[in-house]
Amino acid sequence: MASTVPRHLALLVLVLASARAASAAGACAAEKFPAGKTYATCEDLPQLGAALHWTYDASKSSLSLAFVAAPAGPNGWVAWALNPTGEGMAGAQALVALKGSSSAAPSVKTYNITGYVPLGGASTPIAYPATDLAADSGSGGKIRLYGKLQLPKGVKAVNQVWQVGSSVTGGSPDKHAFAAGNLAAKAKLVLSGKATSPAPAPAPMAGGPSGSAGSEGGAGAATTPSAGKSPSAAPTVGVSSLALTVLALMGFLAIV
Repeated sequence: MASTVPRHLALLVLVLASARAASAAGACAAEKFPAGKTYATCEDLPQLGAALHWTYDASKSSLSLAFVAAPAGPNGWVAWALNPTGEGMAGAQALVALKGSSSAAPSVKTYNITGYVPLGGASTPIAYPATDLAADSGSGGKIRLYGKLQLPKGVKAVNQVWQVGSSVTGGSPDKHAFAAGNLAAKAKLVLSGKATSPAPAPAPMAGGPSGSAGSEGGAGAATTPSAGKSPSAAPTVGVSSLALTVLALMGFLAIV
């Protein structure tokens, strides 16, 4: 008995460590992209069930990314943007993937969000040269939006904004909801992958834009870099499985 219990205690420690590692990994690590699409870092964004995968080449100031989120409706849209002038929607340089039809692949457009006005059906130029724009459908009704942006030389952190909408009319994204999650869908992205700084929480807006790829609000998240797909910490992920594992092992030790 004296030699058996320490072995079980060692097993318990190992299981707890593995469960904590799985909890820290977050959901974004499980995303499987088509062949040829890999990213150095991934982050579970704090609002709208979204995730961002990215690789930043500092020598070229090039940001390759995949934004993953479920639109608010089956024929809706998702958007991710950088804002060089502020933290909210106005000024955002947006990439928008529009489903529009349940049978068609999502299309990708760019929009320079100048204010609270409806967006048209045609792309508008954005401040960051964008290439490799594409989108496909992921699991759970999600849309995966791909792109590469050329950033200013020496940039180390950028304001990011993301959003989801329920419908598309005439090739244009319709107005998104203004629930708390929509209003808080923004954060600072630190391109080194070490951390994102929380943006300040906003005051509720009266009215709002009639169609936009951005949002007003504040939230932050943490990132963890590595080769392959290493996400940020997501403290709530895996808590239930951790508790069940501990209870099971305690019961096992009690009968040994």
